[in-house]
Amino acid sequence: MAVDQDKKPTTSKSSTAKATAKKPATKKPATKRTAAKKSTPAKGVNAKKATSAKPSAPLKAGATRAASGKTANATADLKERAIDKARSTANDGKAKAGEAISTLSEMIENSAKTIDENVGEKYGNYARSAADSISSFAEKINTKDVDEMVDDAREFVRKKPAVAIGAAAVVGLIVARLIKSGIDDRS
Repeated sequence: MAVDQDKKPTTSKSSTAKATAKKPATKKPATKRTAAKKSTPAKGVNAKKATSAKPSAPLKAGATRAASGKTANATADLKERAIDKARSTANDGKAKAGEAISTLSEMIENSAKTIDENVGEKYGNYARSAADSISSFAEKINTKDVDEMVDDAREFVRKKPAVAIGAAAVVGLIVARLIKSGIDDRS
């Protein structure tokens, strides 16, 4: 079977070539159709209504404001609860400190008699004076509210900042010593 060069034999290659030629042709119109659907509105639909995403923007802004308002309310509520908890803890601490200072005053007063007998009456009077001062300080602590005490502390710091800084340094050193001795005892 001889095949002329002018004539092409019909084989399966030519049928696959036709099939491959059809595939790109079908893909192109499909992409054109989807592009056409996106750019033009459907029949009977107003073009302004089809592209109206703008009315949802104020709704989103309103929703954001409402959500931020809820967050602000939750934050304010959390803040109020924290303040109330801090006040109740401070009141408990104040009561315990007042009791401890009163007990210290009583101990010093009771030891004043022993000091009179062992060291002398002059030193016993110093102990009584110290006990009275400590007792009056305990009464002040017990009668004042925590907010009043905070205001008094602020006023003291404003009037005498150097004394306040020195007192803070001394308290810091004492706390550091207590912590260090606690760590050394555990080792």
